[in-house]
Amino acid sequence: MATTPAGRMLSRQLQQMQADNTHGISCGLVDSNVFEWEVMLMISDDVKLYGVYPSGEVCISILHPPEEDKYGYESASERWSPVQTPETILLSVISMLSSPNDESPANVEAARLWREDPKEFKKQVRKCVRESLGDE
Repeated sequence: MATTPAGRMLSRQLQQMQADNTHGISCGLVDSNVFEWEVMLMISDDVKLYGVYPSGEVCISILHPPEEDKYGYESASERWSPVQTPETILLSVISMLSSPNDESPANVEAARLWREDPKEFKKQVRKCVRESLGDE
């Protein structure tokens, strides 16, 4: 049970997301830890996983520290702020997967494959998903 204010807030947000059952997001806690969630995104077959690093991490603006980007690519208003909720973050991930920035891919090889052989790319994505589900 969450005893800190942040824990209580996350617990309420999780309950609300589970009750809403919308946006193609299914989530729950890992080992009853309100600070560690397991999430499944139900998304189209047309997603482009070259916005995902091999470690499974994603690169989206709202997860970056709330400061000016030293490279001038993102403004501070596009970065993390306390108004972000798990739901808004997950919706941003879905959006990024649907329309990633292919000029700056996290997975260069996947982006190359997408451009050169979309059929093979989709085959590799399906294989990756099966493996992540343990359905090898």
